[in-house]
Amino acid sequence: MSLETYVKGTQCWFTDVSEGWISATLTTKDVAADGKVTLTFVDDNGKDHVFTSTLTKIAEEKNANLPPMRNPPLLEGTEDLTNLSYLNEPAVLSNIKTRYSHCNIYTYSGIVLIAANPFARVNLYTQDIIQAYSGRRRGELEPHLFAIAEDAYRCMIRDEKNQTIVVSGESGAGKTVSAKFIMRYFATADDGENSSTASKAGMSETEEQILATNPIMEAFGNAKTTRNDNSSRFGKFTEIQFDKERNIIGAKIRTYLLERSRLVYQPEHERNYHIFYQLVAGAPPSEKKSLDLQSIQQFNYLKQGGTPTINGVDDAAEFEITQRALSTIGISVHAQWDIFRLLAALLHIGNIQVTGRTDALISDDDPSLITATRVLGIPASEFKKWLVKKQITTRSEKIVSALKPDQSLIVRDSVAKYIYSSLFDWLVNNINSSLSSEAVASKIHSFIGVLDIYGFEHFKKNSFEQFCINYANEKLQQEFNQHVFKLEQEEYVREKIDWTFIEFSDNQPCIEMIEGKLGVLALLDEESRMPSGSDQSWCNKLFSQLGTEKHKKWFTKPRFSNSAFTISHYAHDVTYDCDGFLEKNRDTLPDELLNLIKNSDNEFLEEVLMTSATLGAGGSLTEDKRKSVINRKPTLGSIFKGSLIQLMDTINSTNVHYIRCLKPNEAKQPWAFDAPMVLGQLRACGVLETIRISCAGYPSRWSFPEFVERYYMLVNSEHWGFDTQKMCSAILEGTIKEADKYQVGLTKIFFRAGLLAYMEKLRTDKLNAYATLIQKNLRRFVCQRKYQRQRNAAIKLQCFARKVNAQKAARSLREERSAVLLQTFLRGYVQRRKYIEARNHVMRVQCAIRAKMARIAFQTLRETNGATKIQQIWRGMQARAQYKKEIRAIVLVQSCIRRNKARKMLTELKAEARSVNHLKEVSYRLEGKVVELTRALDLAHQQNKTFDSQVASLETQVRLWKERYELSQQSKSKEIAHAAENPTVPKNEYETLKAANVELQSKYNESVEKVRTLDQEIAKLTESLAKTKEEILKLAAQAKVKPEDSETVTALKRENQYVREQLAQLSKATGRDTSSFPVTSKVLTPATSNNAGLAPSQASIHNQGMIDKYENSYSFTKEVPHKINTALPPSVPIPHANGIKSTPALKPQGRNRSNSTPDIAGLENGVLFKPQKTTNSAFDNLDNHSRTAKTMSGDDWSRRINRSRPSIQSLIEQPEVEIMRILEDEEGLQEEILTGLIKNMKIPSPSLSNLPQIKEIMFPAHLIGLLTTQMWKYGYIKESERLMINVMQAIQQQSMAIVGDDTIIPCAYWLSNVHELLSLICISEQEITREELMARCGDDYDWAEYEQLVSTVKYELECLEYNIFHVWMKSLKKQLNKMIIPAIIESQALPGFITNDSGRFFNKLIGSAPTFSMDDLLMLFNKIWKAMSCYYVEHSVVRQVMTELLKMVGVTGFNDLLMRRNFCTWKRAMQIQYNITRIEEWCKGHDLPEGTLQLEHLMQATKLLQLKKASHNDIEIIYDVCWMLTPTQVQKLVQNYMIADYEVPVSPDLIKAIAMRVAANEKNDTLMLDAISLEDAGSFETPEIREVDISERYLPPWLPNLSRLKSLMHLIVV
Repeated sequence: MSLETYVKGTQCWFTDVSEGWISATLTTKDVAADGKVTLTFVDDNGKDHVFTSTLTKIAEEKNANLPPMRNPPLLEGTEDLTNLSYLNEPAVLSNIKTRYSHCNIYTYSGIVLIAANPFARVNLYTQDIIQAYSGRRRGELEPHLFAIAEDAYRCMIRDEKNQTIVVSGESGAGKTVSAKFIMRYFATADDGENSSTASKAGMSETEEQILATNPIMEAFGNAKTTRNDNSSRFGKFTEIQFDKERNIIGAKIRTYLLERSRLVYQPEHERNYHIFYQLVAGAPPSEKKSLDLQSIQQFNYLKQGGTPTINGVDDAAEFEITQRALSTIGISVHAQWDIFRLLAALLHIGNIQVTGRTDALISDDDPSLITATRVLGIPASEFKKWLVKKQITTRSEKIVSALKPDQSLIVRDSVAKYIYSSLFDWLVNNINSSLSSEAVASKIHSFIGVLDIYGFEHFKKNSFEQFCINYANEKLQQEFNQHVFKLEQEEYVREKIDWTFIEFSDNQPCIEMIEGKLGVLALLDEESRMPSGSDQSWCNKLFSQLGTEKHKKWFTKPRFSNSAFTISHYAHDVTYDCDGFLEKNRDTLPDELLNLIKNSDNEFLEEVLMTSATLGAGGSLTEDKRKSVINRKPTLGSIFKGSLIQLMDTINSTNVHYIRCLKPNEAKQPWAFDAPMVLGQLRACGVLETIRISCAGYPSRWSFPEFVERYYMLVNSEHWGFDTQKMCSAILEGTIKEADKYQVGLTKIFFRAGLLAYMEKLRTDKLNAYATLIQKNLRRFVCQRKYQRQRNAAIKLQCFARKVNAQKAARSLREERSAVLLQTFLRGYVQRRKYIEARNHVMRVQCAIRAKMARIAFQTLRETNGATKIQQIWRGMQARAQYKKEIRAIVLVQSCIRRNKARKMLTELKAEARSVNHLKEVSYRLEGKVVELTRALDLAHQQNKTFDSQVASLETQVRLWKERYELSQQSKSKEIAHAAENPTVPKNEYETLKAANVELQSKYNESVEKVRTLDQEIAKLTESLAKTKEEILKLAAQAKVKPEDSETVTALKRENQYVREQLAQLSKATGRDTSSFPVTSKVLTPATSNNAGLAPSQASIHNQGMIDKYENSYSFTKEVPHKINTALPPSVPIPHANGIKSTPALKPQGRNRSNSTPDIAGLENGVLFKPQKTTNSAFDNLDNHSRTAKTMSGDDWSRRINRSRPSIQSLIEQPEVEIMRILEDEEGLQEEILTGLIKNMKIPSPSLSNLPQIKEIMFPAHLIGLLTTQMWKYGYIKESERLMINVMQAIQQQSMAIVGDDTIIPCAYWLSNVHELLSLICISEQEITREELMARCGDDYDWAEYEQLVSTVKYELECLEYNIFHVWMKSLKKQLNKMIIPAIIESQALPGFITNDSGRFFNKLIGSAPTFSMDDLLMLFNKIWKAMSCYYVEHSVVRQVMTELLKMVGVTGFNDLLMRRNFCTWKRAMQIQYNITRIEEWCKGHDLPEGTLQLEHLMQATKLLQLKKASHNDIEIIYDVCWMLTPTQVQKLVQNYMIADYEVPVSPDLIKAIAMRVAANEKNDTLMLDAISLEDAGSFETPEIREVDISERYLPPWLPNLSRLKSLMHLIVV
């Protein structure tokens, strides 16, 4: 900063009484020939400021005496004071004031965070703000104490070193609140970098205990003062302890210099400690009565200040909070009331009345004395005695003398102060024991300390407390200066620049004077130990020891006082009054009172005193030391000095971070800024000293890319390139001629103070020149374009005239040419007409000739075809006769062969008849026969009853007819005779009646004959039943003879029982009795059979083909070997889809036994049962067979398996048997489902161009649902439960096993299939009825178990659907979260509006860009949409997914934009709006109109940044357009708005007008939107049940090893 830089229009600062500093503009500059310099400035108020000096003097002082220059508007309101070009005192004050007027209370000053108290509620400490700063580097977001806390946490992890955050400032500056929020940040913030652990669902118990210490310490250590309603009256250092995993495991609190005197005295408009007012207001009535707590005005210790309450504070509610906090840290309710009783006793001590003129007197019946001594547990008489007496011990005797009233009051107050101080120490010790036990101490790996210390104080009267406070600040300031100096020098060394030692003001001599051997504290302790010591004698010693030449710079004697001294501290000279120093330093009780309290009956009081004494002595509490430590009396000054030295050792061993709190005004008015007051605090807190140290070196520093990005236009484009360091050198060499003004390091450029302003001036001049050049060329372009337009217009007129002339000439030529063409075409037409007439005559002659020839040829062809047809018929007749002859021969041969085979088989069967297996077979057949005979007998009985009723009805009818006939004959005999001669009835009617009579008579005869036939059949069946019983008895006897076959017999009996139950259930299921199965054989007519026209051999061949067809379709025909009769008799029916088709019935031949009852009856009676209608439900009762089979032993199963399998035809008739066999193979089915269908299945790739059918996507759900339904129908309840559990586990594992980008397809696929499966289960539940299952499975079927299973499966499927959705959304959010900020906020795809903050110039050179673009984000959306569309995910789920993702985009983008001031520009807003528009177009194209609503906050924020902000009307327009934004959000965006180079800044008046709209206690007026958690999937509404089409089953051919499922599906279809 030289004189040349002071040109007309330059703004500088001048001192001002009211504002501290005021800005003025240079109007004239005069440099005389004799070297006299005169600079004239005019400020905003029109006042002149004249600066005069000489060139010689300016050169001698190195320009230091010139007026400090003001920074350019670009740097006004910067977030870091070190970025200021002119780093001086007025610039710092102006920057803080500007930011404070914009409601920005935080500002960086290098490593220091300056925090100005707003005295109003601000939305800067919500959980969303905490999460926004979590994991962010310092400087990435706007200044905040959370950024300091996060920086400390990251330094602790990165450097493996303990950290300390020093929060300092004067009373009312907000130290306590800042420290409280820092502790809250550590307790609640998520570790963004620790990806191995999930985010915290909530605070741990330790973290809750740490936060609970705040209300406790505030209640017992804070009080209302004139400066602050919640002023901390002690210093506090809190260690937050971490383990190796960086988790909070404990905490430890150290306190310094509690203000004991506040207990007994409060100045006007101040209060005692909060806990006393809370106790009086919140204690229960019973305790109030017991402790005599009536009102605040009752106690002297509470009413002195005259302000018993604080506005907006409910002491009763605060008392409840304090109690909860005490319980949280582990203090029991009993111990709490011990504390409260002790506090009540202290209040009553303050009410003890001391009377008397010369000697102090206390009444024996003083109620306060009685209550206090009762609660304290000490004798009232002894306590009263030593309050008014004192004892002096000499070598030979003890002298007791009376105290004066004022001395007695001092002793009384000393007792109260001592007990309260001891209680405070005990409370802190208890908190430390709870938060940092021995087990926790062994796990401590590192800690972060938060020091809430009092700031520098100087009042009209300063005493011992101010001396200690200022002494502590001297120590802290020394450490701060050394730390700043160290960091400054380390950066110079790290960048390897040339530098010299920076001198700074060291306050070590002042500290030595205070704490040295013959310093202030040493002399104070020496005087305090002397019995006759006094404040004046100590003051005289100070004058004699420190009033020397050595200390005159730091210690002086006031001119008009002999009982005071002045110390020159780093911030201010402070005069201390010696009165009361010795008494406060001694801070002891008389030995008699101390012993009296020590021997109290109150055990709690004794514990408190011992704990306090032990802590004061620095030892641990043991029984051996109890008496010794209680009597040790260190002075308060020595205690404070020792604790301060220990604190400085702790701070020096850690990495320190600083927060300086400022109090903007004395009246605590919201957003009021008292500049002189703030300036004094800046000096006191060391910020200006830090700036002075920085200015002594190189305060401004820029990295190479930032410098190139800002000033690349200052050099020619030939210097532009990839080497940024080379470009920087070219810029500096071309602009700065003095080499000592800057230094080039390894990564940065270091500038002297004021040089950046010079660079900004050059840049502005260059841009102005470029703007002029652009305007010149633009105007030239406009003129050129105007000339070109005029010239083009003239040319067009000429062209039009020439065109008209050319058109006339062309018209003449066209008319001449047209006449020639007309003549040509007319002549051609005449000639063509003559030619056509001649040709038509010739064609008619040819047609007549050709017709005659065709008729002749046709007659010949018809005669030839007739002869050929006759020959064909004759030859056919001969061939058919020969064929029939051969067929009869073949049938005869087949009959002979079959007869021979039957004879051989009969021989074999006779041989086998003697074996046990034959007996089993016979028994099986006979038992089946018994059942059939029983059923046939019942059928006969029922038919007999029917016939009897019919016969009776017919007989009655005939009788009635006969009677009617006889009556008519008797009454009309004559008329009949006459009618015979003259008939009146037509003959036709008579013949009809006669025929009807004959027919009725024949029906009657037939009915009688049927009855006789049925009686004969019943007799035969009864006889056959008797024979069967005899055979059964014989078999039973044989079974008794052979006990080794008891198991076989048992199995056979079970089979017989099963056959009986099957027939009974079959009748019940079909709704028909056994009469629906006629006994007699019924042959189908030729019209009902497709095989009726075939010969027997051909029918057999046809049936065999059908069997082969089913054999090829069923996998079990290849897996299990069994015998198949390949030559089925013609009488065996083969079922088809529409009914039963059979050949004419013949006598059946031998064949393999089937399990069906109709086959047994057919074998016995030579006929087959042929039901009129066959349904699947008629065969579902085979479930009893499976349940009976479960009780069989392994040998039974082996014997049954080894028997020959049923024939293919019997399986076709009843596929339920094979279905049950497949369902019994539980392990095989689960293996196919879990491995083949779920784990090893390749999910079809989604494709919108070739959309797959729904069956190709849902076949896993269809197959699983099909299998589950069949299990339920056949009674496999437990098996289905195990299957569904394993299926759901497998699907969940498949969905959760894949992470990253690959989760989109599998999660969407299985989400859709799980819902499909749920829909199938619901459909099956509706289809399966209780009656059906009871009829199929028996009365022992547990319907309640089935209902419970179905409801459980449905619930578990819904849970699985939610789990898949939850995992899917978490993965999608994690993928999307990485893209939102780069794609929405940082990417700039709109050309022409590229902002410089993204490194436009530098990015052009190196080709860098944001990590993700909008194309990447839209590609992710398209991928998600395509997967959900191709996999038929419900539209409601699609809306849920996309709405949640779009909400996350809007919320994250909006919150990030709020916290990034460098992005709040109109150009950046246009880029963001363009990106949002692309998303909105995507939503409209995919029918998601509700998705755009999620982006409305971000869209309105971009509109706000683009709107004009110059007047109050503009503000009204902003609120109308941005109606969704809260006033706080509008205020924040306007505050953060960064103006462009040629833009007018937003006036402070407008910012204040916006701030006035912010409601003080409006809950909905939040700053940030609620952050979308990555671990929360959002709400999931289960979609409605689908309408599933189960008619078409689908199994992909490419799925291997699914033979059981394929077989089951084919069987169900059959």
